[in-house]
Amino acid sequence: MPVQNGVRASSLDARWVKSRHSNAEGNCVEVAPLVDGDIAMRNSRDPDGPALVYTPAEVAAFVAGAKDGEFDHLL
Repeated sequence: MPVQNGVRASSLDARWVKSRHSNAEGNCVEVAPLVDGDIAMRNSRDPDGPALVYTPAEVAAFVAGAKDGEFDHLL
């Protein structure tokens, strides 16, 4: 059964990874592959909070946009 958006992140049997660009203040998003192939994301400042779950295609589209600078206006 697929994991639903909003599930408690700490309840997932997942290995969370954060960017090497993260800082000591906890300003980072963590990601984890799920057994069904989807990808979960959580806020590192709230590890018990909700996880957002995306398909690999959704994450690939976002990463491609970030690499192309499509979201630079947000920073």
